[in-house]
Amino acid sequence: MEAWEKSLQNCVTSPEELSGLFRLQGAPLAEVTTRFPMRITPYYLGLIEEPGDPIWRQCVPDRAELDDLSQSPDPLDEERLSPVPGLIHRYPDRVVWIVSTSCAVYCRFCMRKRGVGCSGMEAAPVDEAVAYIASHPQIRDVILSGGDPLLLPDHRLDAILTALRRIPHVEVVRIGTRAPVTLPERVTPELARMLKRHHPLYVNTHFNHPREITPQSAKALALLADAGIPLGNQTVLLKGVNDDPEVMRLLMHRLLLHRVRPYYIHQMDLVQGTAHFRTRLEKGIAVMAALRGHTSGLAVPHYVIDLPGGKGKVDASSGRLHPDGKTFLFTNYLGEEIGYTDPT
Repeated sequence: MEAWEKSLQNCVTSPEELSGLFRLQGAPLAEVTTRFPMRITPYYLGLIEEPGDPIWRQCVPDRAELDDLSQSPDPLDEERLSPVPGLIHRYPDRVVWIVSTSCAVYCRFCMRKRGVGCSGMEAAPVDEAVAYIASHPQIRDVILSGGDPLLLPDHRLDAILTALRRIPHVEVVRIGTRAPVTLPERVTPELARMLKRHHPLYVNTHFNHPREITPQSAKALALLADAGIPLGNQTVLLKGVNDDPEVMRLLMHRLLLHRVRPYYIHQMDLVQGTAHFRTRLEKGIAVMAALRGHTSGLAVPHYVIDLPGGKGKVDASSGRLHPDGKTFLFTNYLGEEIGYTDPT
């Protein structure tokens, strides 16, 4: 058994375990974890300095998750946009392939909170996904997502990448993973060598706070970068975690130091159970203002909103305020005008 697999076996998965470590009452959290499961690796748990800190907020259940009933479990309409279960075809030339339904840590703000770690969510069958992609020559870009693709064993991930490389019109493959953040021991020299065989391959990581960049995560990033894999990072703007210009600037600087290009800052998706993480658009715009011109362009990602209804990503600063004073109107890539309601 690999070291990372042993780490997964030792994850904290129950409020009772957590309460024993931090002298908390586990009972109030049990109701939350019945609906939205908990999983925290020993490594990521070790980054917590005190209850309520930025690491804690990302991984420890909160009763507020059950108080947010106004939003949809699937606001991006991923299930409607899945011609094959687990294969999302939103944009003409690219698809998102859910290859895993598990993560090393179940983030409390997850966009797929409805299914990750739950029995109701399934990965797309390999044969069906490959057949769909092969039969649609307009698809040139495939994003492997989940869950976390790097929770698959090397041989299964290798088989998926090999199948994609046999499709002539697939030009680029991307992997979205939080493993360097939450389970850095998963990135082994063997994994890096295997991935290197499938270029052009890109990896997008998901660091949200400077304290997540540690010697262990830096080693994982170095293994991937040394394999010639371009690294990007997608950060989610989270209340109480990184909605501070100085915190965000430090994160971007540390990412670049480890050869990771800041790619996106995401406005929180309107996912049921995540309202306590949402910030107003003006907060994100202020964060961007603190980056642009005050640091190098390399350190300035795109600030985006993934519009509800599966309407695609837009520049978060491009909206105009509706006369109602609460809704912002954005024009998507199809020329459609879509409304987005700012948190109150």
